Amino acid sequence: MTNIAREYRANGRIRASTVRVVGDDGEQLLGIMSLADALSLAREKELDLVEVAPAADPPVCKLLDYGRFKYVQTKKEREAKKAQKSTGLREVRFRPAIGQHDLDAKVRIVQKLLHLGAKVKLAVVFRGRSIAHPEIGVSLLRKVAEGLQEIAKLEKAPGMEGRTLSIILAPMTHRDASPLPKVEKDNTMKTQDSVQTEKPKEGSAETAEEKEHAQA
Repeated sequence: MTNIAREYRANGRIRASTVRVVGDDGEQLLGIMSLADALSLAREKELDLVEVAPAADPPVCKLLDYGRFKYVQTKKEREAKKAQKSTGLREVRFRPAIGQHDLDAKVRIVQKLLHLGAKVKLAVVFRGRSIAHPEIGVSLLRKVAEGLQEIAKLEKAPGMEGRTLSIILAPMTHRDASPLPKVEKDNTMKTQDSVQTEKPKEGSAETAEEKEHAQA
């Protein structure tokens, strides 16, 4: 397994002559001592002395199992990078005068990123005199966004930053894609039912009245 975790100085690699030592529970402060005494303490506890805050004065060192510590750190960083890659903000750039073939290819990339759950920043980069016509970029971004409206929603409206015009699209969720609430439909159905149920009542009332006239 490739070690992608941050490298910490441990044991004999620590350069400071004096260190502040923290216990293996992460809370107990064992005090400031010479590096030699700290290393001796680590050996007594059958642990490693790891420099976790080298910029502190004096540097902070922790007593721990360095092998397990590196494994946990590597696992955390792998998970963080995986999450960032799949759901982080990605950017796809366009030229104002992009051809249809290149545009189609860019749109397919955006679709793939959205399906992976990533938010996508669509950026039109203006070079030279093309900056005088930002409406071309606005039209291009609108065209792309409208073509993706079934799978994406606009999270950030068009904005200019220097020579770059951009929008941000986010993946469409089930809630975003859901139809209008059924409440209105139910109310309409209830209203129609009430009208239908009222008509027989009126009919029965008229029938009773006719019977009274007939008896009279």
